[in-house]
Amino acid sequence: MKLPLKGIIPPMVTPLSEAQTLDCKGLKNLIEHLLEGGVSGIFLLGTNGEGPSLSYALRKQLISEACNIVDKRVPVLVGITDTSFGGSLEIAHHAQRAGADALVVAPPYYFPLSEKEIIDYFRALAPLLPLPFLIYNIPSCTKLNLSPKTVKSVKELGAIGVKDSSGDEAMLYAFIEAFKDTPDFSVIVGNELFLSNAVLEGGHGAVAGGANVFPKLFVALYEASLSKDKQRITKIQKVILRMHDTIYKVEDSPTRSIKAIKCALSIMGICEDHMAAPLFRLNGNRRSKIEGYLQEFESVTHIRSPL
Repeated sequence: MKLPLKGIIPPMVTPLSEAQTLDCKGLKNLIEHLLEGGVSGIFLLGTNGEGPSLSYALRKQLISEACNIVDKRVPVLVGITDTSFGGSLEIAHHAQRAGADALVVAPPYYFPLSEKEIIDYFRALAPLLPLPFLIYNIPSCTKLNLSPKTVKSVKELGAIGVKDSSGDEAMLYAFIEAFKDTPDFSVIVGNELFLSNAVLEGGHGAVAGGANVFPKLFVALYEASLSKDKQRITKIQKVILRMHDTIYKVEDSPTRSIKAIKCALSIMGICEDHMAAPLFRLNGNRRSKIEGYLQEFESVTHIRSPL
């Protein structure tokens, strides 16, 4: 695995059957869809992957199956965030045995923690991790907003990058500025709408949920941003904004984009769209709306040539 990590690394959804077991056929279809789209890595068990809602047994099966299918074609990153210190280590060691390349970990998400407690947590955890790790800033889920100072402290403990899903563009730029002189440390953005600006300012890429559905589109935006092709960036961003205004808004809930992405993949015949509790899949009129939107996007999302 080359450092720094770069490019489009989709936070892969976890294909599930109606019986809440792993949809193994859909998993293979999805991974091949992502790799054919030119992604630079795959992130398992993140927010879009419903990681915290899955049993340890299912998480382990997903990791093993995914690593086997990917077969080292791109790096596999595994989310190990958990309220249990031992649980995080259990998944981390399984990931290492299965052939994953790196881990992604946010602070535990139940108890509010001080900055010192966050650093102490990573000081205890980092030496026990069997793989390189990125620190994950996702305050919407952890109730903790990690500062560049905190991330610098965790970098000294061995972190190879930060994934920032704060949704705060100023915070993203602060991370980029803080680590601009550390070329092997990745600053990866979690908000796909910030992708182009992040790369233009010196960031390394994005963990973009929409890349589950349209990997080539996000890879094209990343490449256009690297080459500073402003005309092409503008064209592609219009498509992504349209996706946010349509597919992501067929229902009004905080998790609407996660459900919409799985629904879209199901309509495309890639994998099933069953969700892990407490979430439930979209159906009826909402599914029909997404099907219509997918037809609208078909002509502009499956190519890497100029839009």
